[in-house]
Amino acid sequence: MDKKKILIIVTGRGLGGDAGIALNVYNALKKRGYDCEIALDESAPGILFKKNNIEWNKVIIPQAGGHSATITTTIKAAVRAVRAVFKTRKLLKSKKFDLELGILGGGAIVGALGAKLARIPTVSLLITPLDTKICSHIGTPIILPENNLFLSEDIPDNMVKSFLPVNENITHGNKEIALEKIKAHCSEVKSKNPDAIEFDESKPTIVFSSGSSLFEKTAQAIDQFSKYCDKYNLVLVGDPLQEEFYKYIDETKIINLGFIDWVNDLLCLADLAVLTNDGLMLHEAMVCNLPVVILKRVKYGRYHDMVSIFKGATVECDLEDLDEKIFEVMDNYDEFAKRTDEYRTAILNVDETICDIVDESLKK
Repeated sequence: MDKKKILIIVTGRGLGGDAGIALNVYNALKKRGYDCEIALDESAPGILFKKNNIEWNKVIIPQAGGHSATITTTIKAAVRAVRAVFKTRKLLKSKKFDLELGILGGGAIVGALGAKLARIPTVSLLITPLDTKICSHIGTPIILPENNLFLSEDIPDNMVKSFLPVNENITHGNKEIALEKIKAHCSEVKSKNPDAIEFDESKPTIVFSSGSSLFEKTAQAIDQFSKYCDKYNLVLVGDPLQEEFYKYIDETKIINLGFIDWVNDLLCLADLAVLTNDGLMLHEAMVCNLPVVILKRVKYGRYHDMVSIFKGATVECDLEDLDEKIFEVMDNYDEFAKRTDEYRTAILNVDETICDIVDESLKK
């Protein structure tokens, strides 16, 4: 029997959290025995997929701005979406895909509408009000934690709630590898700046990150805390969205790793993470039994109530309260770390859940 073919349509540039989610779903479905392909916007560089030797189809994926969408950006995206939907339908028909799976935002919307026109099943992973509104009556909508409906007790019968899928290698992180890489990084930086800080194995380690991209508030946060306390190794992850953010990075106090592809190793080394209230890394931290301080409204002022989802394993704060919250977690560390284990199994089972949903959708 021929393998069923699935097209995974992904919002974004093929680099950040959207691509990470898609790659995890892709690997899970391949493991289940499906023949999978990726589709990205025609302008996307697709760096994460290149690194994994995965080619992709080029489609059009309009973006209205996610949770920050305005009437103007939504209208512009809608105009572009008409052509996008028909191009997606053409791809689905020409390659004879059996099911379409859309990953967030514009990818979910274009994918679901294209699949409807192509008369094939569709599954959508949803986080924004716009993708939820459009995709809620098409195929099987999967509501992710950033979605406002996730905490609702009353959702439509066709919807499924789910944590984000994480890469199975997140549980195979190696603390010694992270230590080796950080020390090598510090040595290289110190060769250029003799005053640069070195990693101290006797100190606990705190990782600050807003994902693959570094947002200004995260840079401000590590800068603020580095001036207040020197009891910890402070490690910053992510490429600055703007060059001016480097003004917050003092290499005599902060270890700035930039973009890395060994997060699983780093999380095994870390004692605490300061993250944003969305995205894949928060789930990865839970799987690695790592308590999290959630810095609010880092990305364009957006707010998701993650502290109510990961109760007892996280605390949240604004920038001015960061120092106090870090000490609160560190002073009660064992209690916070223990609570992360309550979410570990559920998150690690997400891949199987999504594969089961695809199985059922293909039977309808």
